[in-house]
Amino acid sequence: MNQTTADEAVRLIPDGATIATGGFLGAAHPEGLTAALERRFLRTHGPKNLTILNCAAQGDGDSRGLNHLAHEGLLKRVIAGHWGLTPKLGKLAMENRIEAYNFPQGVLCQLLRDIAAGRPGCVTHVGLDTFIDPINQGGKLNARTSEDLVERIELRGQTWLCYHTFPINVGLIRATEADPRGNLSVSEEAVIGEVLPIAQAVRNHGGIIIAQVKRLSDKPLSPHEVAVPGHLVDNIVLAGEGEHDQTFAERSNPTLYTASGGSLNPPDQSTSTTRRIIANRACNELAKGDVANLGIGLPEEIATIAAKRGLLESLTLTIESGPIGGIPLGGLSFGVSIHPQAIVDTPAQFDFYDGGGLDFSALGAAQVDASGNVNVSQFSDRMAGVGGFVNISQNVKRLVFCGTMTTGGLETRVEDGRLIIKNEGAIQKFVNEVDQVSFSGSLARESGREIFYVTERAVFQLNTEGLTLIEIAPGIDLKKDVLEQMQFKPRVGDLKPMQLD
Repeated sequence: MNQTTADEAVRLIPDGATIATGGFLGAAHPEGLTAALERRFLRTHGPKNLTILNCAAQGDGDSRGLNHLAHEGLLKRVIAGHWGLTPKLGKLAMENRIEAYNFPQGVLCQLLRDIAAGRPGCVTHVGLDTFIDPINQGGKLNARTSEDLVERIELRGQTWLCYHTFPINVGLIRATEADPRGNLSVSEEAVIGEVLPIAQAVRNHGGIIIAQVKRLSDKPLSPHEVAVPGHLVDNIVLAGEGEHDQTFAERSNPTLYTASGGSLNPPDQSTSTTRRIIANRACNELAKGDVANLGIGLPEEIATIAAKRGLLESLTLTIESGPIGGIPLGGLSFGVSIHPQAIVDTPAQFDFYDGGGLDFSALGAAQVDASGNVNVSQFSDRMAGVGGFVNISQNVKRLVFCGTMTTGGLETRVEDGRLIIKNEGAIQKFVNEVDQVSFSGSLARESGREIFYVTERAVFQLNTEGLTLIEIAPGIDLKKDVLEQMQFKPRVGDLKPMQLD
């Protein structure tokens, strides 16, 4: 183990290396190392032709995180779980200037363990019938991307996807503290992420692990505190000012890694009538005792509704990044929780999710089509990616998609218990065919799971007959406000009034 500066450490990265980076948005991301790698490239035009593997969104939507690495010549290929908060990388991909893949976050973090163990691939059902399936796009995002990194296989009478393993040469990870032997603790990190699988995968391929830490200790860590053993770590870098913030939204917040003995207060609810209606109705599908996951954006507000209904203390809210219990945060702090009961590593969290451990999840929906397919990943003007969406949506027992019927100027209000559309959105979200299949309706119908699509004015359910309208809000005209705002005609069931509060 060698203590060095960030600029000295990144000089060790050779041309053509494959690099795995840790972090979830800003939490546990080694900001000092990615910034130093950018400085080196701008100064020396090296290293060149790197492949970057990142499991989760590692960016702020502007210039931090992996946005530092968005330079033509520096990158050859990016394999990512999410692209939405790294718009500079997305621009390179959309302009066909780098090779670009989007695979499920859960698959990628589990793939790191398979790489470490020398297995040929990660075999899973996650991604079947989506754009990630090789019968569709194989997760490739542009014309420049040609190599097949996932294949369909038959095993024990079932169809699976096998995501190929490959050597990783460099790991850029982050921890709270390093002891004199180079052992790393993550005691004050809001997420653990994939620090150990990255370190093991790189070590077993003869590569270099560079760890950014908040502080150095002159005393050995307790064995149970060690998240990454020192024999896996080559270089330790002490983070500079502003390079080791708790998240990209908060400099320091001890509540993100400490438990609480009392009741928790959820974040304030949105003042938007539209969002409040959707969150209220979605919360009806939550039950006491559920282990639940709430997606980013509108679904975050369900925690507030659950608290008002007295459900929160009987639920276990989880996040794909690893926190269990507590109150999940949103925005640039998405992925962390206030006063979690536990924080597990991300691959372990996805093992639980993939095996059907989640009772309930509420996720966003940008487009829905007649087959019940959902798109959250690809749009004409930007590249979002799926993150943990595919793992969660494909395996949760009870699933609610949350989204407005239209977008682009939609305004609503409630008067005397009736919903009024003040201004209709310019863009219809229920379309004949989604731009990209992030969730397969046909595969879901075969599973027999409970799947709902909740909007501000209507509720749909996916059943054996297809997408079926089951509820309509008081004050809403079925033909004008629902059917004429869809590009296809859904099956209309025995309609019930939709609850607005």
